[in-house]
Amino acid sequence: MVGPRNPKDMPNELPKCRSSGTTRRTAVGLILGAPLLGACSGVQQSLSQFSSPGSSGSPQQPLVAGTGQVKVGVILPLSGSGNAGVAAQSMKNAAEMALAEFQNPNIQLLIKDDTGNPQGAQQGAQQALDEGAEIILGPLFATSVPAAAQLTRARGVSVIAFSTDSSVAGRGVYLLSFLPESDVNRIIEYAASTGKRSFAALLPENAYGNVVEAAFKQAVGRRGGRIAAFEKYGADRAAAARTVAPALGQADALFLADDGDSVVSVADALTAAGANLKNIQLLGTGLWDNPRVFASPALQGGLYAAPDPSGFRSFSGRYRAKFGSEPVRTATLAYDAVALVAALARTQGPQRFSPEVLTNPSGFAGIDGLFRFRPDGTNERGLAVMRVGSGGGVAVAGSPKSFGA
Repeated sequence: MVGPRNPKDMPNELPKCRSSGTTRRTAVGLILGAPLLGACSGVQQSLSQFSSPGSSGSPQQPLVAGTGQVKVGVILPLSGSGNAGVAAQSMKNAAEMALAEFQNPNIQLLIKDDTGNPQGAQQGAQQALDEGAEIILGPLFATSVPAAAQLTRARGVSVIAFSTDSSVAGRGVYLLSFLPESDVNRIIEYAASTGKRSFAALLPENAYGNVVEAAFKQAVGRRGGRIAAFEKYGADRAAAARTVAPALGQADALFLADDGDSVVSVADALTAAGANLKNIQLLGTGLWDNPRVFASPALQGGLYAAPDPSGFRSFSGRYRAKFGSEPVRTATLAYDAVALVAALARTQGPQRFSPEVLTNPSGFAGIDGLFRFRPDGTNERGLAVMRVGSGGGVAVAGSPKSFGA
């Protein structure tokens, strides 16, 4: 059951959003009776696996947003080259948007440019800590997270980073990102709940594929399923497809996890190898939320796990109205991070950013649905199950309203 939606049902008054020119207000909140995050309410588009590209120029000067008493460091590659700098600017905008939409936030954002490298992240973290930051949001790159965490752990300060690499999570370092493991767990659990017991998989031979492979095998094992066929592919998808195709008659479902262009090519390779993909349930991850996938005849009817798209659509509309441009998909992470710390600063007292508070098992509700931090620093998300259609993804199972035990 979702926590109370009416302020009179709560022990503390719920933070409310400023209308920002509209009368619409929705609470983005802590679940099961805990305080709400102040946010107005947000498809997992192709998961951006940002690499650390270095700087495109001189570091941007530190910025301060807000006038609250609780200081919050924000570390992003604002002068990073290529898509990194674009993403960072959009995430900074989203962070400032969350601050503007939260009613009377008692936080101040200390925004630092790490230039897209570990040295910059460490320098930004040092500056923020010296200026009194009680928590750090960011960095974005996996290589930069340990550099910042080395300093924050020594001060007993928590980090909420945006990396998708779960290996950098750990004591005092929590990842607010779209982790592939959540996608895999959700889609395999759903498939098993509909009677699927025998699984085949065809995955890329890369870092993403390695993470997905481990999660897939664990998820199938938890549900007592069996793996009828499993192959990984590099540049030559056809050879792996020829190996898997004859075994599909022994499987109830076929799991394909890759980006939009690649997964279409894999499906085409399987068809060329003699597989009839209409006779098996296709399963995928949030990377399937891609126009190429929706346009592929071979993938129609396939199921994938992703955040409910309605939240991001609402967020994008407000972002466009405020900044005159489209947000990057990861912008919601920065928004939710700021909304979370603003709510905790208001409601949780001196222990507001302690591990006990951040790892509340009931979790939090953000733009992209439920999420909670595990004690090991990784996260779990409450995802919807979407079906591929020619007009886009259609929800066949909504996002959960609460986490199980």
